[in-house]
Amino acid sequence: MKITLCLLTFNELEGCKHDIPLIQREMFDEIYAVDGGSSDGTIEYLQNQGITVYKQPKKGLNPACRFAFEKCTTDALIFFHPKGTIPVSDTLKFRKYFNEGYELVVGSRSIKGAVNEEDTKLLKPRKWFVKALAIVASLIFKREGKMVWDVLHGFRGATVNAFKKIDPLDYGLSIDIEMVVRSYKFKIRRVEFPTTEVPRIAGETHFKAIPTGIKLLKYLYYELFTRKDKDYVELSVKKQQLPKNI
Repeated sequence: MKITLCLLTFNELEGCKHDIPLIQREMFDEIYAVDGGSSDGTIEYLQNQGITVYKQPKKGLNPACRFAFEKCTTDALIFFHPKGTIPVSDTLKFRKYFNEGYELVVGSRSIKGAVNEEDTKLLKPRKWFVKALAIVASLIFKREGKMVWDVLHGFRGATVNAFKKIDPLDYGLSIDIEMVVRSYKFKIRRVEFPTTEVPRIAGETHFKAIPTGIKLLKYLYYELFTRKDKDYVELSVKKQQLPKNI
């Protein structure tokens, strides 16, 4: 299987300087970055490192991920945010799972063997929110297969065919949980492996906790009550139709 490594960046110069030299480029069939409009030298640094940088045509995390897959010429794609928070060597772990037939692979901070940056703190609001969201998503949407516990970690990969089935929204920032929820709905094979998270090297998160949390809850409501999937409509109609020979 041929695999692409896609770097998602937005003003992450220091993180890139830490992570990019550690990438084992020969282990990937394609490497490029999708940038959200960096102005701190991130783009220039990546280009000087020989990495092609595509400027996303539309703002938002969902549009960035969709655009990344549009540029993909391999069988699967891995998203990696070069912030100095995740071991770069963990990007090599995806191939094993893709070769085993998994279509969605998540580097998890929430399962046995994983480390979350909040683990050393008494209060873990972000970690607890992610787990609560994972439970809610599983109870509502999962009908088979493995549950995903880290529904909000952007360190993940998917096959091109699976991403087409998932067909995420072309706006907003719901992509991480959306890929999990729709993998439940479309019975896409999924798996998590433990990874280690540490605080970012520089800068602040681009996703503030409370407003982001509200948007994610709104997404779940939309997916449950409003979104109409053509495949589901067609399947429902077929189930109600009697065979012509009866």
